[in-house]
Amino acid sequence: MRTEYKPAIDALLACIAACDHCATACLQEDDVKKMARCIHLSLDCADYCSLTASFLSKGSEHARLVVRQCVEICEACAVECERHAHDHCQACAETCRHCVEVCKDLIPKTDSLSAILAAASESE
Repeated sequence: MRTEYKPAIDALLACIAACDHCATACLQEDDVKKMARCIHLSLDCADYCSLTASFLSKGSEHARLVVRQCVEICEACAVECERHAHDHCQACAETCRHCVEVCKDLIPKTDSLSAILAAASESE
């Protein structure tokens, strides 16, 4: 594992666990239909966090692209989970927000497609 990414990978793994738990717990709620969006976002978030952790672990040249999308999905999941009073949703939202903050630190403020392409061509 790339040690410089350990805090982000730890946050991603915690997010996977919280999202999986939230989705499973939402399926046990009385009005499952009301929880459909929460379930879908939690599952998407867990999958994307897993992908992101994998990219970071192996130091993929495309990790920053995946991290950007992961931040967006984690944020959407947090917003949806905050809409529900269930403890599992609130815990998931908190974990997603932490993941967003940790992962945002990996995205340079000046990051752009041209900078990513330039860095990729330099490493060849």
